[in-house]
Amino acid sequence: MKKRHLKYVLFLHLFILITGCKANQPLVNSSGKAGSSNWIGSWACAPMLVEPNNMPPAPGLAENTLRQIIKVSIGGERIRLRFSNVFSDQITVLKKVSVANVLEAPAIDKSTQKNLSFNGNQKVTLNPGQEVFSDELNFPLKSGQRLAITIYYETASAKTTGHPGSRTTSYILSGDNINNDVFSDAVKTDHWYSIMGLDVIAPKNASNIVCLGNSITDGRGSGTNKQNRWTDILATRLAANKATQNIGVLNLGIGGNCVVKGGLGPTALDRFDRDVLSQAGTKWLVILEGINDIGGIKRPEDAPIKAQEIIDAYKIMIEKAHAKGIKVYGCTILPFQKSFYDAPFKQEARDIVNAWIRNDHFDAVIDFDKEMSSETDSKTILSNMHDGDFLHPNELGYQRMGEVIDLNLFK
Repeated sequence: MKKRHLKYVLFLHLFILITGCKANQPLVNSSGKAGSSNWIGSWACAPMLVEPNNMPPAPGLAENTLRQIIKVSIGGERIRLRFSNVFSDQITVLKKVSVANVLEAPAIDKSTQKNLSFNGNQKVTLNPGQEVFSDELNFPLKSGQRLAITIYYETASAKTTGHPGSRTTSYILSGDNINNDVFSDAVKTDHWYSIMGLDVIAPKNASNIVCLGNSITDGRGSGTNKQNRWTDILATRLAANKATQNIGVLNLGIGGNCVVKGGLGPTALDRFDRDVLSQAGTKWLVILEGINDIGGIKRPEDAPIKAQEIIDAYKIMIEKAHAKGIKVYGCTILPFQKSFYDAPFKQEARDIVNAWIRNDHFDAVIDFDKEMSSETDSKTILSNMHDGDFLHPNELGYQRMGEVIDLNLFK
C-alpha cells in the first residue's frame, strides 16, 4: 500500500471514530424496541462472502432446510439470534427458523424445540447488505451447551453470506424439514451460513471477550466438531472459575484474514465496527492479527513499511475500542520459521510488530510468541504443537494457547 493511500485509509477510520458514521447498513432489531435488557453476546462468528468452493452443496439452501450446530459460551433464560445477508446482492428469505438442544448431531431433543419470530412473524426477508435480530425468546441455555439452529429457506442469494471456517458440521435436507428431529441422510458440509450471533439476557455483571484474528483464532488445525480452538479452551476455563463464570467469549477469526490489505474476507480494519463494536456486552478485545500481512510481503525493502502499517492499524483499533470503554489486549504473532511464509525480511517485520506490542501500547499483552516458541530456536514453533506446516497450531498447541492466558486479565 502506498503512503498516500494509507494516509487516506487512516483518515477515513479516524473520521468514522470521531463522527460515528458507518458504511454498513444499520442492523435491524426485529422486536422494534431498544429496551434496557442486559444483552450479552454468547456466541458469534465473522461473516464474509463465501468463496465458490465453500458454497452450500446440492441441493443448496433455497426451498431446503439447513441445520447448524453452535456451542455457546455463557447461558441465560432468554435469547435472540442474529442473521446476516451483508455480503449478498439479492434477498434471502428465511421462511421458518427454530432452535433446540442437540442430542447427537444432527439429532435434536424435540421437546426443547422452539420457533423464532421476527417482529411477530415466522418469516423474515433479509435484504442485500442487511442483518437482523430475531425477537426475544424464552429458551433456557446453559454455559457451554450445544444448540441446533434449523432454517427452512424460501429463497437464498446466489452470493452467500456465511462463515466457511466453522470447524463444525452442518446438515442439509431437501424441502421443509424444520420439525424433523432425526435429520438422517442429510448432506453434510463443514461451513456456517446466514447465522452470525446469539445473545442472552444475563446478569448485570456479565460481559464478554471479543477475539479478533485470522486462521489461528478461527481454529485451523483444531478438530472438526471438537470445539477446541484456543478461544474454546479459554471459554471453558472462564466458565469453571467463579470469578469469571459470567464472561463469554466471541470468536471473530477469519482464516486468511489480513489487518490492512489483501487476504480473505474483509480486513480487520474494514470489519472492525461490525465484528467488534456491534457486539453486545463486550468489555475486552483480544487481537491476534498480522501474520498474513507479513506473509504477503514481496520485497525486503517493504518489510518495515508493512510492519508500520500493521502498527498504525492497531492504533486505530485501540482508539476505537477505548472510545467504547473496551480494554484491548495485544497478542504477539507466533513463530513461523520453516513455514511457507518464512523469509528473513518477513522475520524482521514480525520482530518490529512484536516489539511494539510488548512496549505497553495495549492495556495488556498475551505473549503467544514466547509461549509457543521452540526451546532451541525462538523463531520456530514448538515441534509437537504445530499442524505440520510450522505455522498453525495443532490441537495440543491450541490447548496450550488457551491455558496460558491469565484469567486475572478478566477479573
